[in-house]
Amino acid sequence: MKKISLIVPCFNEQETIPLFYPTLEKIKPQLRGYELEYWFINDGSKDDTLIELQKLQSQDPNQVHFISFSRNFGKEAALYAGLKAVNGDYVAVMDVDLQDPPDQLPEMLAGIEDEGYDIVGTRRKNRQGEPKIRSFFSDLFYKVINKISSTEILNGVRDYRLMTRQVVNAILEMSEYNRFSKGIFSWVGFDTKYLEYENRDRSAGNTSWSFWKLFRYSIEGIVDFSDAPLSIASFIGLFSFVIAAIALIFIVIRQLIVGGSVAGWASLVSIVLMIGGLQLLCLGIVGRYIGNIYLETKKRPIYIIKEKK
Repeated sequence: MKKISLIVPCFNEQETIPLFYPTLEKIKPQLRGYELEYWFINDGSKDDTLIELQKLQSQDPNQVHFISFSRNFGKEAALYAGLKAVNGDYVAVMDVDLQDPPDQLPEMLAGIEDEGYDIVGTRRKNRQGEPKIRSFFSDLFYKVINKISSTEILNGVRDYRLMTRQVVNAILEMSEYNRFSKGIFSWVGFDTKYLEYENRDRSAGNTSWSFWKLFRYSIEGIVDFSDAPLSIASFIGLFSFVIAAIALIFIVIRQLIVGGSVAGWASLVSIVLMIGGLQLLCLGIVGRYIGNIYLETKKRPIYIIKEKK
Protein backbone atom coordinates (compact mmCIF):
# COMPACT_ATOMS: atom_id res chain seq x y z
CA MET A 1 0.00 0.00 0.00
CA LYS A 2 1.28 3.47 -0.88
CA LYS A 3 1.82 5.91 1.95
CA ILE A 4 1.22 9.58 2.68
CA SER A 5 3.51 10.98 5.36
CA LEU A 6 2.02 13.94 7.23
CA ILE A 7 4.48 16.32 8.94
CA VAL A 8 2.97 18.31 11.82
CA PRO A 9 5.18 20.86 13.64
CA CYS A 10 4.10 21.47 17.24
CA PHE A 11 5.07 24.17 19.72
CA ASN A 12 2.99 24.43 22.90
CA GLU A 13 0.03 22.69 21.28
CA GLN A 14 -1.26 20.46 24.09
CA GLU A 15 -4.84 21.63 23.51
CA THR A 16 -4.95 21.12 19.75
CA ILE A 17 -3.32 17.67 19.42
CA PRO A 18 -6.32 15.76 20.87
CA LEU A 19 -8.53 17.57 18.33
CA PHE A 20 -6.22 17.21 15.35
CA TYR A 21 -5.77 13.43 15.29
CA PRO A 22 -9.46 12.37 15.26
CA THR A 23 -10.22 15.03 12.63
CA LEU A 24 -7.59 13.57 10.28
CA GLU A 25 -8.72 10.02 10.97
CA LYS A 26 -12.14 10.94 9.57
CA ILE A 27 -10.45 11.98 6.32
CA LYS A 28 -8.52 8.72 5.83
CA PRO A 29 -11.31 6.81 4.03
CA GLN A 30 -11.26 9.48 1.30
CA LEU A 31 -7.54 9.01 0.51
CA ARG A 32 -8.02 6.36 -2.16
CA GLY A 33 -6.68 3.58 0.04
CA TYR A 34 -3.43 5.35 0.87
CA GLU A 35 -1.95 4.65 4.27
CA LEU A 36 -1.61 7.83 6.36
CA GLU A 37 1.25 8.12 8.82
CA TYR A 38 1.77 11.01 11.21
CA TRP A 39 5.08 12.63 12.07
CA PHE A 40 4.66 15.16 14.88
CA ILE A 41 7.68 17.40 15.52
CA ASN A 42 7.78 18.71 19.10
CA ASP A 43 9.78 21.92 18.78
CA GLY A 44 10.90 22.28 22.41
CA SER A 45 7.42 22.86 23.83
CA LYS A 46 7.15 24.07 27.43
CA ASP A 47 3.67 22.67 28.10
CA ASP A 48 2.40 19.05 27.95
CA THR A 49 2.70 18.74 24.17
CA LEU A 50 5.23 15.88 24.48
CA ILE A 51 2.98 14.02 26.93
CA GLU A 52 0.06 14.29 24.50
CA LEU A 53 2.25 12.98 21.67
CA GLN A 54 3.46 10.07 23.79
CA LYS A 55 -0.14 9.14 24.60
CA LEU A 56 -1.11 9.33 20.94
CA GLN A 57 1.88 7.27 19.84
CA SER A 58 1.13 4.54 22.40
CA GLN A 59 -2.43 4.29 21.06
CA ASP A 60 -1.34 3.89 17.42
CA PRO A 61 2.39 3.02 17.34
CA ASN A 62 2.35 1.86 13.71
CA GLN A 63 1.07 5.10 12.23
CA VAL A 64 1.90 7.81 14.78
CA HIS A 65 5.51 8.91 15.23
CA PHE A 66 7.08 11.90 16.87
CA ILE A 67 10.41 13.70 17.07
CA SER A 68 11.15 15.82 20.12
CA PHE A 69 13.86 18.48 19.99
CA SER A 70 16.23 19.27 22.85
CA ARG A 71 14.98 22.88 22.76
CA ASN A 72 13.04 25.25 20.54
CA PHE A 73 14.74 25.50 17.14
CA GLY A 74 11.85 27.10 15.23
CA LYS A 75 9.27 25.92 12.73
CA GLU A 76 11.74 25.88 9.84
CA ALA A 77 13.93 23.37 11.68
CA ALA A 78 10.85 21.30 12.52
CA LEU A 79 9.81 21.15 8.87
CA TYR A 80 13.29 20.13 7.79
CA ALA A 81 13.49 17.42 10.47
CA GLY A 82 10.14 16.05 9.34
CA LEU A 83 11.15 16.00 5.68
CA LYS A 84 14.32 14.09 6.55
CA ALA A 85 12.48 11.55 8.71
CA VAL A 86 9.57 10.55 6.46
CA ASN A 87 9.66 7.98 3.66
CA GLY A 88 6.14 8.19 2.24
CA ASP A 89 5.37 8.16 -1.47
CA TYR A 90 3.73 11.56 -0.95
CA VAL A 91 4.53 14.02 1.83
CA ALA A 92 2.18 16.61 3.32
CA VAL A 93 2.86 19.50 5.70
CA MET A 94 0.04 20.71 7.95
CA ASP A 95 -0.35 22.87 11.05
CA VAL A 96 -1.79 21.16 14.10
CA ASP A 97 -4.19 24.02 14.97
CA LEU A 98 -6.59 22.99 12.15
CA GLN A 99 -6.34 26.39 10.45
CA ASP A 100 -5.22 24.32 7.47
CA PRO A 101 -8.42 22.58 6.27
CA PRO A 102 -7.85 18.79 6.46
CA ASP A 103 -10.83 18.17 4.16
CA GLN A 104 -8.76 19.50 1.25
CA LEU A 105 -6.24 16.66 1.52
CA PRO A 106 -8.22 14.30 -0.77
CA GLU A 107 -8.51 17.08 -3.38
CA MET A 108 -4.76 17.68 -3.12
CA LEU A 109 -4.13 13.99 -3.72
CA ALA A 110 -6.38 14.08 -6.78
CA GLY A 111 -4.45 17.06 -8.11
CA ILE A 112 -1.25 15.01 -8.08
CA GLU A 113 -2.61 11.66 -9.25
CA ASP A 114 -5.24 12.77 -11.77
CA GLU A 115 -3.91 16.13 -12.98
CA GLY A 116 -0.18 15.38 -12.88
CA TYR A 117 0.96 18.15 -10.54
CA ASP A 118 4.07 17.69 -8.40
CA ILE A 119 2.86 19.99 -5.64
CA VAL A 120 -0.65 20.91 -4.59
CA GLY A 121 -0.61 23.69 -2.02
CA THR A 122 -3.16 25.96 -0.38
CA ARG A 123 -3.75 29.68 -0.39
CA ARG A 124 -5.99 31.79 1.81
CA LYS A 125 -8.52 33.97 -0.03
CA ASN A 126 -8.48 36.55 2.76
CA ARG A 127 -7.15 37.26 6.24
CA GLN A 128 -10.51 37.65 7.95
CA GLY A 129 -10.16 37.48 11.72
CA GLU A 130 -6.54 38.69 11.79
CA PRO A 131 -5.56 42.09 13.26
CA LYS A 132 -5.61 44.71 10.51
CA ILE A 133 -2.07 45.85 11.26
CA ARG A 134 -0.77 42.30 10.80
CA SER A 135 -2.67 41.91 7.53
CA PHE A 136 -1.28 45.24 6.29
CA PHE A 137 2.34 44.30 6.96
CA SER A 138 1.84 40.78 5.56
CA ASP A 139 0.53 42.19 2.29
CA LEU A 140 3.39 44.71 2.27
CA PHE A 141 5.95 41.93 2.76
CA TYR A 142 4.70 39.95 -0.25
CA LYS A 143 4.67 43.08 -2.43
CA VAL A 144 8.25 43.94 -1.42
CA ILE A 145 9.76 40.47 -1.76
CA ASN A 146 8.14 39.87 -5.14
CA LYS A 147 9.56 43.19 -6.38
CA ILE A 148 13.13 42.49 -5.31
CA SER A 149 13.38 38.71 -5.63
CA SER A 150 13.41 36.49 -8.70
CA THR A 151 11.60 33.80 -6.71
CA GLU A 152 7.87 34.52 -6.76
CA ILE A 153 6.01 33.92 -3.50
CA LEU A 154 2.25 34.31 -3.82
CA ASN A 155 0.38 36.29 -1.18
CA GLY A 156 -1.60 34.08 1.19
CA VAL A 157 0.21 30.85 0.35
CA ARG A 158 0.49 28.47 3.29
CA ASP A 159 3.05 25.80 4.14
CA TYR A 160 0.15 23.33 3.95
CA ARG A 161 0.76 21.27 0.80
CA LEU A 162 1.12 17.77 -0.61
CA MET A 163 4.33 16.91 -2.50
CA THR A 164 5.78 14.03 -4.44
CA ARG A 165 8.92 12.26 -3.26
CA GLN A 166 10.90 13.94 -6.06
CA VAL A 167 10.01 17.39 -4.70
CA VAL A 168 10.94 16.38 -1.14
CA ASN A 169 14.33 15.11 -2.29
CA ALA A 170 14.98 18.40 -4.07
CA ILE A 171 14.11 20.38 -0.92
CA LEU A 172 16.41 18.21 1.20
CA GLU A 173 19.31 19.11 -1.08
CA MET A 174 18.93 22.68 0.19
CA SER A 175 20.48 22.12 3.59
CA GLU A 176 21.26 25.73 4.51
CA TYR A 177 21.04 26.77 8.16
CA ASN A 178 18.97 29.89 7.51
CA ARG A 179 15.72 28.56 6.05
CA PHE A 180 12.60 30.21 4.65
CA SER A 181 10.33 27.38 3.54
CA LYS A 182 7.87 29.44 1.51
CA GLY A 183 10.76 30.60 -0.63
CA ILE A 184 12.34 27.14 -0.80
CA PHE A 185 9.08 25.52 -1.89
CA SER A 186 8.83 28.06 -4.70
CA TRP A 187 12.53 28.04 -5.62
CA VAL A 188 12.72 24.29 -6.36
CA GLY A 189 10.08 24.74 -9.04
CA PHE A 190 7.97 21.78 -10.26
CA ASP A 191 4.37 21.96 -11.47
CA THR A 192 2.32 23.50 -8.69
CA LYS A 193 -1.38 24.05 -8.13
CA TYR A 194 -2.97 26.06 -5.31
CA LEU A 195 -6.35 25.44 -3.72
CA GLU A 196 -8.01 28.48 -2.17
CA TYR A 197 -9.98 28.53 1.06
CA GLU A 198 -11.48 30.97 3.54
CA ASN A 199 -9.36 31.88 6.54
CA ARG A 200 -10.08 29.79 9.63
CA ASP A 201 -9.57 30.38 13.34
CA ARG A 202 -7.48 28.11 15.52
CA SER A 203 -9.32 25.12 16.93
CA ALA A 204 -7.91 25.81 20.42
CA GLY A 205 -5.04 27.52 22.22
CA ASN A 206 -3.16 30.65 21.20
CA THR A 207 -0.71 31.28 18.39
CA SER A 208 2.99 31.50 19.24
CA TRP A 209 3.61 33.89 16.32
CA SER A 210 3.88 37.41 17.72
CA PHE A 211 4.17 40.49 15.49
CA TRP A 212 7.89 40.72 16.27
CA LYS A 213 8.49 37.06 15.35
CA LEU A 214 6.66 37.52 12.07
CA PHE A 215 8.69 40.67 11.36
CA ARG A 216 11.98 38.84 11.96
CA TYR A 217 10.74 35.94 9.82
CA SER A 218 9.94 38.33 6.96
CA ILE A 219 13.42 39.88 7.19
CA GLU A 220 14.90 36.38 7.03
CA GLY A 221 12.88 35.67 3.89
CA ILE A 222 14.07 38.87 2.18
CA VAL A 223 17.72 38.25 3.07
CA ASP A 224 17.57 34.59 2.00
CA PHE A 225 16.01 35.22 -1.40
CA SER A 226 17.21 38.64 -2.51
CA ASP A 227 20.42 40.66 -2.54
CA ALA A 228 18.51 43.84 -3.38
CA PRO A 229 19.05 45.34 0.12
CA LEU A 230 22.80 45.27 -0.57
CA SER A 231 22.23 47.19 -3.81
CA ILE A 232 20.04 49.66 -1.93
CA ALA A 233 22.80 50.16 0.66
CA SER A 234 25.31 50.82 -2.13
CA PHE A 235 22.95 53.32 -3.76
CA ILE A 236 22.42 55.13 -0.46
CA GLY A 237 26.17 55.34 0.05
CA LEU A 238 26.73 56.71 -3.48
CA PHE A 239 23.86 59.20 -3.12
CA SER A 240 25.22 60.43 0.23
CA PHE A 241 28.68 60.86 -1.28
CA VAL A 242 27.35 62.91 -4.20
CA ILE A 243 25.31 65.16 -1.93
CA ALA A 244 28.30 65.65 0.39
CA ALA A 245 30.54 66.51 -2.59
CA ILE A 246 28.04 69.08 -3.87
CA ALA A 247 27.75 70.57 -0.39
CA LEU A 248 31.55 70.78 -0.10
CA ILE A 249 31.86 72.59 -3.43
CA PHE A 250 29.13 75.01 -2.37
CA ILE A 251 30.87 75.74 0.95
CA VAL A 252 34.23 76.37 -0.74
CA ILE A 253 32.72 78.73 -3.33
CA ARG A 254 30.76 80.59 -0.67
CA GLN A 255 33.91 80.96 1.44
CA LEU A 256 35.81 82.45 -1.50
CA ILE A 257 33.04 84.86 -2.47
CA VAL A 258 31.37 86.03 0.75
CA GLY A 259 33.67 84.71 3.48
CA GLY A 260 32.94 82.36 6.38
CA SER A 261 30.02 82.58 8.73
CA VAL A 262 28.94 80.89 11.94
CA ALA A 263 25.36 80.80 10.72
CA GLY A 264 24.05 77.43 9.60
CA TRP A 265 25.71 75.28 12.23
CA ALA A 266 22.38 73.67 13.19
CA SER A 267 21.66 72.54 9.64
CA LEU A 268 25.25 71.29 9.34
CA VAL A 269 24.88 69.17 12.47
CA SER A 270 21.56 67.83 11.14
CA ILE A 271 23.20 66.82 7.87
CA VAL A 272 26.07 65.10 9.68
CA LEU A 273 23.62 63.18 11.87
CA MET A 274 21.50 62.22 8.86
CA ILE A 275 24.49 60.92 6.89
CA GLY A 276 25.75 59.09 9.97
CA GLY A 277 22.35 57.43 10.32
CA LEU A 278 22.41 56.36 6.68
CA GLN A 279 25.86 54.87 7.16
CA LEU A 280 24.70 52.90 10.18
CA LEU A 281 21.67 51.69 8.20
CA CYS A 282 23.89 50.47 5.39
CA LEU A 283 26.24 48.79 7.86
CA GLY A 284 23.24 47.08 9.43
CA ILE A 285 22.08 45.73 6.07
CA VAL A 286 25.54 44.45 5.19
CA GLY A 287 25.92 43.05 8.71
CA ARG A 288 22.70 41.05 8.34
CA TYR A 289 24.09 39.25 5.31
CA ILE A 290 27.48 38.73 6.97
CA GLY A 291 25.70 37.32 10.02
CA ASN A 292 23.93 34.75 7.85
CA ILE A 293 27.24 33.81 6.23
CA TYR A 294 28.77 33.45 9.69
CA LEU A 295 26.03 31.05 10.81
CA GLU A 296 26.35 29.00 7.62
CA THR A 297 30.13 28.63 7.94
CA LYS A 298 29.87 27.36 11.53
CA LYS A 299 28.08 24.25 10.21
CA ARG A 300 26.00 23.84 13.35
CA PRO A 301 23.15 21.29 13.18
CA ILE A 302 19.79 22.76 12.24
CA TYR A 303 18.19 20.86 15.15
CA ILE A 304 19.07 18.35 17.89
CA ILE A 305 16.80 15.38 18.58
CA LYS A 306 16.18 14.40 22.19
CA GLU A 307 13.60 11.67 21.59
CA LYS A 308 12.23 9.92 18.52
CA LYS A 309 9.58 7.21 18.17
